[in-house]
Amino acid sequence: MKRLIERSRSVGEVLRWVTQNPGKVSASHYPIALHKLGQLLQQQPGPPLGAGDGRGPAGQVLEQPEFHVLCQAIVSGCAKFDNFSIVNCLYAAAALGLPGESPLVRVLEDESRSRLGRFNQKDVSMVFSSEANNKALEAIFSSQLFYENRQERFIRSMAEWLPRKAENLTPYTMALIAKYVARHRLREPRLLDTIANFLLKRGEQLDSKVIQKLVFPFSRMNYRPSNHGELFPKLEAILEQKASSSPLATVNILMSMFQLSHFPQSVLHQVFSPGFITNVMSSPYALIVRRYLSLLDAAVELEFREYSGPRLDPRYRVLMFEHALTADEANRKYSYKGLVAEALRQLVGEECYRQDEVLPPGYCTDFLLWINRSGTVLPLSRVPAASRAPPATSPVTMSLRSSVLALTSDLQDFAPVVLSVNDKWHYCQNSDILVGSRAMRDRHLRLLGYCLVQLPYTELEKVSGIEEAKHYLRQKL
Repeated sequence: MKRLIERSRSVGEVLRWVTQNPGKVSASHYPIALHKLGQLLQQQPGPPLGAGDGRGPAGQVLEQPEFHVLCQAIVSGCAKFDNFSIVNCLYAAAALGLPGESPLVRVLEDESRSRLGRFNQKDVSMVFSSEANNKALEAIFSSQLFYENRQERFIRSMAEWLPRKAENLTPYTMALIAKYVARHRLREPRLLDTIANFLLKRGEQLDSKVIQKLVFPFSRMNYRPSNHGELFPKLEAILEQKASSSPLATVNILMSMFQLSHFPQSVLHQVFSPGFITNVMSSPYALIVRRYLSLLDAAVELEFREYSGPRLDPRYRVLMFEHALTADEANRKYSYKGLVAEALRQLVGEECYRQDEVLPPGYCTDFLLWINRSGTVLPLSRVPAASRAPPATSPVTMSLRSSVLALTSDLQDFAPVVLSVNDKWHYCQNSDILVGSRAMRDRHLRLLGYCLVQLPYTELEKVSGIEEAKHYLRQKL
């Protein structure tokens, strides 16, 4: 039956072999049939199978009674399929382009979800090595199933498979893999280095929007790829040529490099030039670019002192963020910030700290306090107004370097202390390494003269109740 399906020359022939010989069809034959249908449809003109408009050969297949019989046979029998056949059917359906809301895909995803604990590395790696192609991977990494379940076995299998197959993948597929890696904060060197090698080999052929997607996982995971000595100069050369073609992508790539403490001087000359600024200020995304450029300009002043090129005009400077990050707000119920806030209120009083204060160049701090030389937390009314950070609503016009000097002169008597509640999503998966944006924030706050007191979730999860939390904070302060 396997040979008959694989040798079929038309969609109708595949469907006839499978539907007219039910007694000879086993679980392993169904994914083969689905894959063969996908291959045959790719050879025919017309919209893809999942287009849903009913026109052309693909749409006609969806309407064929034999195709419905095939789908129903899989739906009815998949509970008895072995693990490999289930996974293979799901990947085959993805490669075929079936819509996610179709009964077949829903049943396969539900069955896969119920078996996740029983899938072994062989089940997944066999599919990767023998069946996965660009279209399948695109659907797989767009599937809610794989966003919800990032089992270590799946990641390990992908890390073993991807380096061998990367050359045959499209940039779009690799970008989807990069998105998956970044979204789940997967600091897996083999995956990240494979993406970096892909960039190194194909960078000139890619537009800036694709490059920014491929670069983002490195900064997100605070990871310098093993080939960064070759890759970063190459990216600089590409950006020099394409900086003005996609300004938002350019500043996104620069931000990723800055988070990794790499500062491409020649590209900075371009993005801070009057021509680039004039171009972006008249664009629909002017505000977000201004925010990124403001943060990049601040980073240049704090970390790249030897730079002597053009800088951002002060009239264009704004705060990067005006309030707490969206991710932190969304995860508030899982955060330890509420526990720390109540313990801090009881320990020092509400008049002695600010919560969610935004400090130039636009970093939201969890808790801001002022402490004198003897270790006493001071009421904010006793802190000289000139030493406090400007309010979040004011434009950022004051030189950051001046701010540093002002704070340094005040350190003789008292110092700002930032309490940083580092929840689980502030770290890479299964790691004590902060994500790149958080790590750069901490670097900059220290360079601005603030003392950072880290409160990692691994310590906070051991605290039980307010009294223990107060004792913990007292020790930290």
